[in-house]
Amino acid sequence: MKLKNILNTKGHNPSFGLRELLGYIGPGLLVTVGFIDPGNWASNIAAGSEYGYKLLWMVTLSTIMLILLQHNVAHLGIVTGDCLSEAANKHLKPWLSKTVLSTALLAAVSTAMAEILGGAIALNLLFKVPIKVGSVIILVVIILLLFTNTYKKLEKVIMGFVSIIGISFLYELSVVHISWPEAVRGWTTIQFPSGSLPIIMSVLGAVVMPHNLFLHSEVIQSRQWNLEEESVIKKQLKYEFLDTLFSMIIGWAINSAMIILAATTFFSQHIKVSELGQAQQMLVPLVGGLAAIIFGVALLFAGISSTMTAGMAAGTIFAGMFGEPYDIKDRHTKIGVVGILTIATLIIFFIHNPFQGLVYSQMLLSIQLPITVFLQIYLTSSKKVMGKYKNSLFSNIVLWSIAIILTVLNLMLFASYLV
Repeated sequence: MKLKNILNTKGHNPSFGLRELLGYIGPGLLVTVGFIDPGNWASNIAAGSEYGYKLLWMVTLSTIMLILLQHNVAHLGIVTGDCLSEAANKHLKPWLSKTVLSTALLAAVSTAMAEILGGAIALNLLFKVPIKVGSVIILVVIILLLFTNTYKKLEKVIMGFVSIIGISFLYELSVVHISWPEAVRGWTTIQFPSGSLPIIMSVLGAVVMPHNLFLHSEVIQSRQWNLEEESVIKKQLKYEFLDTLFSMIIGWAINSAMIILAATTFFSQHIKVSELGQAQQMLVPLVGGLAAIIFGVALLFAGISSTMTAGMAAGTIFAGMFGEPYDIKDRHTKIGVVGILTIATLIIFFIHNPFQGLVYSQMLLSIQLPITVFLQIYLTSSKKVMGKYKNSLFSNIVLWSIAIILTVLNLMLFASYLV
């Protein structure tokens, strides 16, 4: 059954009480997984180990930007019944839509490579499994999960993984001494310590991942009832915002916990950490072996869950190129999921330095992200596409400002890789 038809019953008007609100929570958490993927781990740990609490503000700012963009693209899915890929296929000239969506597929390959690599690194840290072997294991596990479970089950699995990651960091924080006044100051005060700009750019510039914008516009449709009554659409838009806000706050808390953990352990000991493996190894003498194991387990779940959503996004983008929604039983969705994940895994076999692989993946995302963001704003600003639900003037000013900031940051980040 197609994703958008799971709960979409024509003429069904829900009561929109507390039970319905709680039942609506889910799509946003799938997007949150991309916000706590292995790439974010590396950036956050580097930020905390080098600058202590001082860069916590960037998590706050990036989360606000993420909420606004994800909220906006979710509107597209609710109002039109199309995901971002389907809408591009429908409303852009064929040559333009194919070009734009092809770049999105390249970004999906880049994202999937980073996520699979993150899971493989976790297997290496926990069980000494070689990176390439671990990559194949992650690939097989993800394909089995995506092809043997319904969307509802996958959503519950990912929610469970996010919970495990969150609980893991609660434990990690419970065994270290935290200066909460410094943390509050870090969250609320914008600071640019000497030499911190590359880390700030890497986090702020890559906070919105292209595949998540495509994915959110698709999975949000699992909560639709009908598109005929205005009151129902307005309720859905309201509930979507609450789901997105709740989910992004969880992402904000987990990312903040990563920086705080690095600040209290590594920064306080004047230890600079730039790689995930190094971070896990250094935790042992500082806070104990159990904390290091839990760190590795959380990284493994982050890698698996983010690879799942990367695969779903790949299927969404590829199927949308043919005007179809995500449906794991459909040929185009299958090709998108298996093809992208397999290509991403094969690339890992040609990378001798895993850390360098993550760098290259971020370079590709830095180039493609502005294309997706501008596509999204163009579509959600169009009366032809959105009708009376198109972006207001104020919304457009805010969205275009974010788009320009992200573009500048990503171009600066890309340029920094070339220096």
